[in-house]
Amino acid sequence: MNKVFSENKTLLLGIEKSENNSFLDMPVQFSEYTVLLISKGEGIYHADFASFAFKAPAILFSTPQQSISIKEITPLTYTALQFHGDFYCIEYHRKEVACNGLLFNNIYVEPSIKLTNEQHQLYCQLVDQIIDEIKQQTPSEIVLRAYLQLILAKSSSLKITGEKQNFQKDEKMDQFKILLEENFLTLHKASDYASLLSMTANNFTKQCSKRFNKTPTQMIQERLILEAKKQLHLTRLSIKEIAYALKFQDEYYFSRVFKKMTKVSPQTFRKTTGISIVADLSK
Repeated sequence: MNKVFSENKTLLLGIEKSENNSFLDMPVQFSEYTVLLISKGEGIYHADFASFAFKAPAILFSTPQQSISIKEITPLTYTALQFHGDFYCIEYHRKEVACNGLLFNNIYVEPSIKLTNEQHQLYCQLVDQIIDEIKQQTPSEIVLRAYLQLILAKSSSLKITGEKQNFQKDEKMDQFKILLEENFLTLHKASDYASLLSMTANNFTKQCSKRFNKTPTQMIQERLILEAKKQLHLTRLSIKEIAYALKFQDEYYFSRVFKKMTKVSPQTFRKTTGISIVADLSK
């Protein structure tokens, strides 16, 4: 892999072309944001609790410490691009690339984009330019960030366009999204939301699975853990303070739930992903 490291040997940016899916055939968790440009083949992308079918050309996304794997249907050719939050802070650059909550950290949409052949060629050119820059005797981090921002900005634009084209109005599920955002801290049972929506439990589960490819319980759990990840990454609150803010009975119960859902402790998640520069912007 072509890599750029920090002075303390943290991987800041890495990119690799491969025709070998061995490093993703079993669930794996990375400390970096990961973008997979699929050039050939098709498969099933497993990301935490959900699974999504894809066919080349396409792009897949994952957030730090998200458990991901790919089951090949036909042999894959792909490029893996990874970047650390210390190298490019998507929260800080959100206005420019609009990707946090769209490409990453989004429980409501599939973490993928279907590409045309022309769009695929553009991404391939950007990938080659990143590789060329990394191979320079003294790679420019400014140039590398510019290429990365272009990839993310283009991906955000394509994702927004694709979501508009594929949008199918579902008033109940649209309302569920609103209710979940408003109540995920206090309402933790699928039956709570089914009642608010005046739906039977079975019908609620069927419609939710059809719309989001996840059960209501999975959605509720994912939303709570997503908030925990944000607090760990975007603030300097202690684990105890975060547990209190998320209404867990104590920090030990919070840590057990978090580790059960993510396979890592809150402390390990914060250590590997780092604390974002936006944590200090309000000071």
